[in-house]
This record gives sequence, C-alpha cells and structure tokens, in this order.
Amino acid sequence: MIRIGILGDIGSGKSYIAKQFGYPVFNADQEVGKLYKKDKQIFYRLKKELPKYIYKFPINKEQVTKAILSNKINLKKIIKVVHAKTKRKMFIFLKKNKNKKIVILDIPLLLENRINKKNDVLIFVNAKKDLIRKKLKKRKNYNQKLINKFKKIQLPLVYKKKKSHFIIKNNFTKKYIKRDINKILNKVL
Repeated sequence: MIRIGILGDIGSGKSYIAKQFGYPVFNADQEVGKLYKKDKQIFYRLKKELPKYIYKFPINKEQVTKAILSNKINLKKIIKVVHAKTKRKMFIFLKKNKNKKIVILDIPLLLENRINKKNDVLIFVNAKKDLIRKKLKKRKNYNQKLINKFKKIQLPLVYKKKKSHFIIKNNFTKKYIKRDINKILNKVL
C-alpha cells in the first residue's frame, strides 16, 4: 500500500485535492468533527480539562473556538485529548484499506505529530495567499484569530514544501489539478 500525505497551508485545498485522487481518504478534520458530535468519552475528558468552555454534548465548534481563543494552552489540551483517538481511527482506516493500492492521508498535523512514515509520498499543495484568503473568508465559521492560532502550531510551509516529493499548484481550477494528480499517480504506481 502506498500512503500519500497531503501537506499545505490552511485553506490551500488539501481536502479537495485528496478526494480528487480517487482512492480512500483519511480526513483527520472530519474525524475530529465526528468525535465532537458522537464520542461522549471525548466530551467528558474535554469537559474535565476545560469545564469553563466545554459544557454540553454534542460539542459544537463555538465551544472549542472560545476555548482556543481564550488561552494558548487550551489548544494543546484539546489536541492531547483528541489526538490519540484520531490516530486510532487512522489505524482502523489503514487496516480496513490494507489491500488498496493507495490511501490518502489528509491530516493537517501529519509531520508535526510524526504520523508520517519514512516511505510515505508527500505532496505539498501550493496556492497563492490571496486565493487562500478569499476561500477562507467564504467559510461559514471563518475566524482569522483561530486560523492564526493553528498556524502557530504548524511547521513552516517552506519546511513542508522541502520535505515533499511533489508539489501541486492549486489555482482552484479542476482541470490542472486532475492533470497534476495523474502525473503523480503515473510516477508512484
């Protein structure tokens, strides 16, 4: 099984590009969202860590956002609680898809949390900052302060780009992305 890790800036289109490969995708952000909605164990652990902010189940983004924005230690607490369970979900995903040629890992902190393996194929999604900003502003829960907090815990984009085996330029048009993905697939298969 070839593991492809998708790297890039917040809002650069990593999740969209991950889906375009046509192989099973593990999307860490979606898994965290499911944990907030369905996992009472996560709720109780977060409520214990952050009782002022996490107080009702299912956990909504507003509670999490307030916790993160109020104190930089809160983000670390949330990650600590959620990370282990998300990682377990990833192992289940990998086991379930062990017979697939390729799996796609759409995990924002792939390198930061050392989830990647030595032989993973890393792809950096490169997009212009002004295009990213436009896309982010269209999001329902857009919050620049929150985005800045997440950027502070991420490795520099220059480092991620250097670590990558391939770069996909995302100008947010499907035609060129599909072409670049096909070129990469031809090289890795």
